[in-house]
Amino acid sequence: MTRDSERDKIRTEERVRLYRQRHHAAGRWAAGYGPIRHSLETQARVFAMAEFLTAEGVTGDGVPLFEVLYAADRVASAAMWLTVHETYARNVYLDGRDLSAEDFKPKPEGHTGGTLNMVPAYAGYMAINAVTGITRSWIMGQGHCVAAIDTVNLLLDNMTPAHAERYSLTNEGLSRYAGDFYSYRLNSVGKQDSPLGSHVNAHTAGGMAEAGYLGFVELEYIHMPLPGERLVAFLSDGAFEEQRGSDWAPRWWRAKDCGLVTPIMINNGRRIDQRTTMSQEGGVNWFVEHLKLNSFDPIVFDGRDPAAFAWAIFEMESRLEAAAKAVRRKREAYPVRLPYGIAVAPKGAGFYGEGTNLAHNLPLQANPYLDSEAAHNFNESARRLWVPLPELKQAIAKFQHHPDSGRPRERDHPLARREVSLSKVPEIKARPVPKDRRDRAKWTRTAPMYAVDKVFLATVQANPHLRPRVGNPDEMRSNRLTRTLEALKFRVTAPEAGIPEDVHGGVITALNEEAIAAAALANKGGINLIATYEAFGTKMQGVMRQEIIFANHCNEMGSCRPGWLSIPLVLTSHTWENAKNEQSHQDPAMAESMLGEVSDVSRVIFIADYNTAAVAMRQLYQTHGQVWTLVIPKYETVADLFNLEEATRLMEQGALRLDWAGHNIKEARLILTAIGAYQLEEVLKSSARLGEHNIPHSVVYILEPGRFRAPRSRGEQAHAAASGIRQELYPDAVLPRIFVTHTRPEVMLGVLQPLNTGGDTATLGFTVQGGTLTPPGLLFVNRCTWAHIVEQAARRLDVPRDKLLTAREIAALDGEASPEGIIIEV
Repeated sequence: MTRDSERDKIRTEERVRLYRQRHHAAGRWAAGYGPIRHSLETQARVFAMAEFLTAEGVTGDGVPLFEVLYAADRVASAAMWLTVHETYARNVYLDGRDLSAEDFKPKPEGHTGGTLNMVPAYAGYMAINAVTGITRSWIMGQGHCVAAIDTVNLLLDNMTPAHAERYSLTNEGLSRYAGDFYSYRLNSVGKQDSPLGSHVNAHTAGGMAEAGYLGFVELEYIHMPLPGERLVAFLSDGAFEEQRGSDWAPRWWRAKDCGLVTPIMINNGRRIDQRTTMSQEGGVNWFVEHLKLNSFDPIVFDGRDPAAFAWAIFEMESRLEAAAKAVRRKREAYPVRLPYGIAVAPKGAGFYGEGTNLAHNLPLQANPYLDSEAAHNFNESARRLWVPLPELKQAIAKFQHHPDSGRPRERDHPLARREVSLSKVPEIKARPVPKDRRDRAKWTRTAPMYAVDKVFLATVQANPHLRPRVGNPDEMRSNRLTRTLEALKFRVTAPEAGIPEDVHGGVITALNEEAIAAAALANKGGINLIATYEAFGTKMQGVMRQEIIFANHCNEMGSCRPGWLSIPLVLTSHTWENAKNEQSHQDPAMAESMLGEVSDVSRVIFIADYNTAAVAMRQLYQTHGQVWTLVIPKYETVADLFNLEEATRLMEQGALRLDWAGHNIKEARLILTAIGAYQLEEVLKSSARLGEHNIPHSVVYILEPGRFRAPRSRGEQAHAAASGIRQELYPDAVLPRIFVTHTRPEVMLGVLQPLNTGGDTATLGFTVQGGTLTPPGLLFVNRCTWAHIVEQAARRLDVPRDKLLTAREIAALDGEASPEGIIIEV
């Protein structure tokens, strides 16, 4: 320590001593409680905050600052006490008695270390809300630490109905709470009995994301609050090394269209089995320098102390407000230095085994149900955390004054209660279709992505109350989103002349698919669009799936149905169009993965033409809480085949028979089904050939396959196509069926299993063949051309193929001649 720093410390000690002398309540709080101690630095910071609040006349909920902080210590300590009981105990006693062997769980489970670190964080969040009279929103990146949130919420009576009806501040209520944790029980209807989860779930009061995928909250938080809103984001040091892209947060924040954000990393230095890479590289000091290089304003504080968290949240907001004011006065430019809290504490602080690898889940090293030494260590550590019930109730009472400041309970924070709707739905300007659609020579063609561009922008412009966000990794122009780009512009800090860039642009672009998807997914108070190459969509799967899972859980719960506008994931420049770009660009896996999720939340739509794209885009923003995966061509070669009325009916039903196609439909012996625009054209070519040979058949287009699957949930049952539609399109009497799909055939046949007639059904699709080809060439090598469809029809109808195909065509199919000029156009 230098002489200057020594003198600074002495001066700080003197200021702190004098403040405690003048303010009895401050001295009372400064004594701490149990393992919670208030460092000299924290005291000095809190006393400075107290003086500022007094000068500004801030009274919050009407409870004096140091009474709130004194109470927060006891709430935090009691919550840590209850948290370790959740992991290890099946009986909880509010009198704090030692537990006997029979009181412990035979099989303990929990993410105890991270949870213990989160308790003072969440208690500090509660405290600063009470002190300022503002209910901030919160989100937590380490969803496995949910027990900290649930426990503090239980103590402060900030529960959802599912928790409130089961848990209470009694021996019985707390024992049930501990017993429900990792109980694995199923109830009488075969569902999970406990509302408690291993991660944040729909029953977690104020929860917004499961956060089982570490790192995604780190990408989302900066885009979440609207102006006037405040968000506290609790982040993980382990996630820092797992997910890249969070370093860019200062590039995106703007005072004009963003609320206040306070990211706080819980820096406990450990993953599950070892130290974090950050710890190995140099720890907090290294991280501080890293943050400074990326335009953050790092603030290091004591991660053991609820008051330190309360001060940090207040200080970070104050600094961010000051930075925004400096930008408005043109004293600073974007990016502002974004305050970033680093809460330093050993993993599992406050309990036996803190700072060790074992602290991650079961810190006692042995099972106290079986091991007396482990039981002794539990009881000794728990005793330091215990708070007598009368004292605890007094502390809890300090957090029950929300009506005095007119603010909502934390379970109802603004971001958790989104209710968004369009004020105006723009009309669609449809493209005309030819009168005789059987004549391919009369077909008109365009890019369906033009419809996405026009309808999205029209919806944004008709609803200026909604903040727009477009998540885009690259190539907006080539993906036909030119109008959207020109209107909204790329968000940058230093616009380049002649390029559609703006400091306040609405398009978030980075060559990181997860980061740009997060920008749209986080903007649940606005209107969004995500667009990417189809093959690169797989890089978004985890972040998309996390949203779908949580939205589905909310739907199943019933009382917290999502109120945010549905979000489109546009997969364009897709598998069949990217024939020229080798197999890395030829992959329908993202659509297939999204088909695997619940179909009433994860809606996968295979766009057929411009009008179907326009209708889908118009419809999706009138729904809520869904992710629509739209597989859409961008080439200007896609035929206009559905008029507006047909496209609307197709959207409503999920599928439609093309009555102008097929041959002698009433006597049909075969049903041809297309799923995808390129597949539809091949099906129509094959239909024409079958018609030439007088083979009765019908042609069906399936827009949304998930509506024709065997329902796996009540939600899917309600979303399924009506039985009358299924019977109309696929009558039981017509067994021969050929499905031609954009995806791998096995995946689609699995989804459409109720339509599968066994040996009478054939499915053609992407068979993982590719290279540097043309779209017709890619269709051929994957055996998806019109000729392959005709060949399958011959087999299903037991007709010799040489009756339907020429010798040259058969030779090409058999690999004895080039298909160019015979089956595919050159």
